[in-house]
Amino acid sequence: MILRFLGNVLAVLVGLGIFTGLVVFLIFALASSGGSPSVSQKTVLVLKLRENITERDIDNPIPNLNNPLRPVVNGKGLLSILHNIKKAKRDANIAGILLNLQGVSAGFASLKELREALIDFKQSKKFVFAYGEYLSEGAYYLASVADQIYVNPTGEVEFNGLSVERTFYKGALDKLEVKPEIFRVGTYKSAVEPYLVDQMSDASREQTESYLNSIYDLYLKDVAKSRNIPVKELTKISDSLLVRNVQDALKYKLITHIGYYDELEAEIKKRLKLKAKDRLKLASYSKYREVKTAWAKQQQEPNANIAVIVAEGEIQSGSGGDGVVGSAKIVKALRTARKRKSVKAVVLRINSPGGSALASDVMWREIHLTRKVKPVIASMSDVAASGGYYIAMACDTIVAQPNTITGSIGIFSVYFDVSQLMKNKIGITTDYVNTGEYSALGNPNKPFTDQEKAIIQRGVERGYENFTSKAAKDRGMQLDQLKQIASGRVWSGSEAKANGLVDVLGSFDDAIAIAAKRAKLNKGEYRLKFFPIEKPFLDKIRDNLGVSAQARQQAVKQELGEWYTYFEILKKVREKPKVQARLPYDIVIK
Repeated sequence: MILRFLGNVLAVLVGLGIFTGLVVFLIFALASSGGSPSVSQKTVLVLKLRENITERDIDNPIPNLNNPLRPVVNGKGLLSILHNIKKAKRDANIAGILLNLQGVSAGFASLKELREALIDFKQSKKFVFAYGEYLSEGAYYLASVADQIYVNPTGEVEFNGLSVERTFYKGALDKLEVKPEIFRVGTYKSAVEPYLVDQMSDASREQTESYLNSIYDLYLKDVAKSRNIPVKELTKISDSLLVRNVQDALKYKLITHIGYYDELEAEIKKRLKLKAKDRLKLASYSKYREVKTAWAKQQQEPNANIAVIVAEGEIQSGSGGDGVVGSAKIVKALRTARKRKSVKAVVLRINSPGGSALASDVMWREIHLTRKVKPVIASMSDVAASGGYYIAMACDTIVAQPNTITGSIGIFSVYFDVSQLMKNKIGITTDYVNTGEYSALGNPNKPFTDQEKAIIQRGVERGYENFTSKAAKDRGMQLDQLKQIASGRVWSGSEAKANGLVDVLGSFDDAIAIAAKRAKLNKGEYRLKFFPIEKPFLDKIRDNLGVSAQARQQAVKQELGEWYTYFEILKKVREKPKVQARLPYDIVIK
């Protein structure tokens, strides 16, 4: 027994030694793999937009050595893609761009930024081709800018309008005998509706129809301009579902070709005046982003910086991580940017539905301290609502895309009484000894008294007054005027601009240009410095090999798939809630 045990221990130690040696070998191999890659003449940049499009690149440091207990979610960074499209425009070796659109996971504001970058790329007289086996509404929005659009003969093109689906949990909670206790302010703060009703309220439906139609109107106008088809005709095609197969898409001129990928490659060779037997030179995005062109090097030369602070994900207190806006992390980035003399202005890039009201307020304060020293410009991405709007309103100027989701100025809090679930379904009861009348306030194992409900509701109302009064002051409005467009209502970027919640409709580049102008910097006199600063390579490897709560969450998410959403809802039943400044739901437009 002892010998067997010692043998097992030795085997484990040897295995760990081999594993560690392999990791070290890979690190040195990667570090010594040579300088920057390059591309030759007549190269086509391939953008395979199949992964999540995040604000910044999310990379697995050792892709083939992924820890199953800490799965890494890769993501192509929108800001990096935009930079590389600009780089490709000026790179004489890049002849064109090929969009390979199997499935695009991005919001419509991100897709609009990409469309604008591709349209600008075409000003260089270079081509943009697109290919897809199935083009969703979002994928087609991006593909529509291409000179030629190929779709697989057995593929599909979706062109039937946008839809927002909402899920309601009231029936499940009733069956489980879980009673939700809701505290909110605002007619439109419908984040709590899934727990109270089984369908949208009139107010929720009104706001959803309003911003969804606003987004789709822009969609049709952009497609109409790119494809030279009148908006009226596109509306008829969409409303009547005239495109039911790829032949219909070709008939109505939404696409240019029905063909396979090899046929597309043959067409590109013709465009490049290559022979059929010649090899087509393709550069992937992951390779091309490492290419250092003369233009790319120029972007790194100036000493003056514009700090770009990226706030992406749900807002929480603490440092957070990928996909989370940690207030401590953003505060640290703001302080660093504020204190560095080389930083002349700050652009706060926001892609967040909100979250903790407390964490939002902490960042709001730090933004105000920073703008006393240097300009701070907000650049809204797909979503900058509720807590996301809370931090945007603190900036000097707010820039949003017309199809950004924003507003939702309101707060709420949700508690769950699970006492009947525990007693009647499981057979567990609880009892208490308290030092005060309200010592067990908010405990999910006991019903709320009327006095307790009144206390929490007053707290939520104070939070709403705090939010709206600060928003009114930041936006230069009377409080009554601000409250007319608040109440938790969600707006599109164009609607928000009309209501005074946004200053400028434009892109990330527009926000950078405004920041440079405020800092009195001319073009070419500054470079972008991104915060929070990425972790060093070795730290990424350590994180990848370690196991954390976030890792376990990712593993559960991967295992449950589409059921993970329902798991999260049930998990929240047991959590002690905080006051939330968050969107009324997770908006997924299809």
